[in-house]
Amino acid sequence: MNKKLIVALDFDSAELAINFLENLDPQKCLVKVGLELFISEGWKVLDLISEKGFEIFLDLKLHDIPNTVANSVRKISNFNVSLTTIHLNGGKDMIEAASSEKGNIKILGVSILTSLSENDIFEITHTEFDTYFNNLISIASNTNIDGVVCSPNELSKLKNFKKLKVVPGIRNDISDDDQKRVMSSFEAYQKGADFIVVGRPITKSEDPRKALELFL
Repeated sequence: MNKKLIVALDFDSAELAINFLENLDPQKCLVKVGLELFISEGWKVLDLISEKGFEIFLDLKLHDIPNTVANSVRKISNFNVSLTTIHLNGGKDMIEAASSEKGNIKILGVSILTSLSENDIFEITHTEFDTYFNNLISIASNTNIDGVVCSPNELSKLKNFKKLKVVPGIRNDISDDDQKRVMSSFEAYQKGADFIVVGRPITKSEDPRKALELFL
């Protein structure tokens, strides 16, 4: 898995997603199937994407009791999925249960969603953002999880973190959307991102092939 770019297929139908794949090269990127597309189309969309030769990042952000998450990961492991996500704040037992059923999949722990600001985190947890983030990374460091998902702004806090770092919130141009903690692809790679996740700047582009090249 030497590709670094993950393109988010932010569509609500398999037809739209599969048609869009004609703009992408499976040798240059992975693709992300998120909650919207998965709920709309179910497991079949994973097989359709696999038939096109793409590695898949299944981003469902699982968060439930350990047994339920473990059973879900076991089901995911039956498909051509390279990466999948669970929430770090599910705790160590949930993480280890998921890891025990992963097969060949790499499991990533979601730290803090890129749509959340420091004020949001304080309102939810009554904890300072950095303290909360560091607590989550400590959990990741002391479990069998394969890596984390974090915003690019938190990469500087992960210099000593030896696991995978997958980074959404990548914007090479200024945009007005729900991503609050963003950075350019060049900066993210420079700061240690192993993978970057890019959706709308590519999927909504008038020339997706050209847009993709800007993030490689």
